[in-house]
Amino acid sequence: MAIRRSNHEFRVELTPMIDVIFLLLVFFIYAMVLMVRVDLVPMELRSFQTGQPAEPAPAATISIDLEGRVFLDRTPIELEDLASSVQERTILDPATVVYLAVAEGPSETDRAPVLQDVWDRLRPTGVTINLVGRPREGPAPPALPPLGPSGPAGASP
Repeated sequence: MAIRRSNHEFRVELTPMIDVIFLLLVFFIYAMVLMVRVDLVPMELRSFQTGQPAEPAPAATISIDLEGRVFLDRTPIELEDLASSVQERTILDPATVVYLAVAEGPSETDRAPVLQDVWDRLRPTGVTINLVGRPREGPAPPALPPLGPSGPAGASP
């Protein structure tokens, strides 16, 4: 009995090799792009006759230090005077941006009631308050459920 062997034609497939070459090419291009970080591009800025220098928006910064004292633009202020002072500034210049910052660090004073008191006093003024902080390191905390009229969604009193 004769064994038949079929002679397959020898073929070199170039498609997988080209795919691998392009994959390597893309990898090295992205690697080179990510290796060079441009922080500042030196350029010459021209002066214009009609140009005016840009001025930063006026700001009011409310800060709470480690001892729970409240400051308005680095000046100590009483809580009773805070809302009127901030509202007066926003009336004089409506473009005023209000920032609220709490000092970070260990303290024997609980600053949460002070922060809540500041927030409650500023809420009726209608001023938009921007909280200042640092991005959290690590994974973000899980999102809280939306609050409905009776508390968290699906919660019964």
